[in-house]
Amino acid sequence: MLSWPQFPAGRELTPEAGTQSAHYRLTDLAARGGLPRGAVNALLLDAELVDYGWTVTWAGAGTTPDTDLPTLFDAAEGYVVFMHGWTGNRAIWEDLPARIVSASPKLIALVVDHNGFGETAFVDPDPRFEKCNPAAAMQAAERWITLLGLRRAAGERQLKTINFVGHSMGGAALFFLDETQWRVGEQTRTALAPALLLHDDLHRAFFDTLGLGIGLAGRIVGADLIEHRVKPWIFDVLLEGANPRVREAHAHIYNTTPHDVIAKTLGAMGLLRQHPTPRRWELMRVTLGNRDRLVGLVPMLALLDELQFDVDQLRVALGTHYLFSVNDAAAGPQANLARTHAQNRALIIGDVLALHQLAMNQQRGI
Repeated sequence: MLSWPQFPAGRELTPEAGTQSAHYRLTDLAARGGLPRGAVNALLLDAELVDYGWTVTWAGAGTTPDTDLPTLFDAAEGYVVFMHGWTGNRAIWEDLPARIVSASPKLIALVVDHNGFGETAFVDPDPRFEKCNPAAAMQAAERWITLLGLRRAAGERQLKTINFVGHSMGGAALFFLDETQWRVGEQTRTALAPALLLHDDLHRAFFDTLGLGIGLAGRIVGADLIEHRVKPWIFDVLLEGANPRVREAHAHIYNTTPHDVIAKTLGAMGLLRQHPTPRRWELMRVTLGNRDRLVGLVPMLALLDELQFDVDQLRVALGTHYLFSVNDAAAGPQANLARTHAQNRALIIGDVLALHQLAMNQQRGI
């Protein structure tokens, strides 16, 4: 049985009625005996991270006592792991995790800070590029899942599936999951506007140049002018049509994260040369926005074709880079964007749940 759930670092209110949340950090769990300190330290040392933070959301009225959480989490049919994008944290998902567990109470959502942002900060404020890219983020997330004991143990009769949902940089990370380490039907992946730019020379140069400009800020005379012009512009592109709370979360992370981390994680998406190796894409879905100015639609489709994705694994939605975030207060042309983003959000929830069912059927041999 899982032991760590009984040691939450804090409880949080959830936006969806009938759901609850608790917050966790690896170092806190190690200090309180919820996880082995040596294994925690090894993960953080290899990933060059200070800590790893996440929020767990589950369905249930009232307040579940901490002592009951291990049994509740262990009895779940699966978990949905959310991975945010550049300058994001777990707040960018808003109520999407709560909506998913409300729609399927047998699932539990884990929403992480990762890749140097939020509570998952890098040890070095000027980290190495190879620790900043999407592949490194996926490697750390896989080790974290194994450390938490979320995967079904060999011979265990109770079936479980880990369902990954990633956006932008987090969506790109999902392409680098090590499929050789996962059994049939044990994982699914839903990539939303993934910033995997391997066939997109224009956007690769764009990300690399912007990262360089941000990294220069504060280092040379007049370089702050670069940031003052770059930051508002890229936020407008990144967050077009998104809920204002998402913009606030990005602004907070941008203002509290070392410049070199911001610059290198952005630039790393442009500099990434590592191609994913396709093996079992059948439990992966990719959703792209037709108005996404950060991820080129045509180059991304060309890459997916090269990776041998089938047409039923792809969805081109009406929307921007934040195609699932809804600005309920939008007016004028933005109101139509809010309408389509709300529809996308419902479709994404349906896709995640459908993939989960497909994975469970594969484990049952159906």
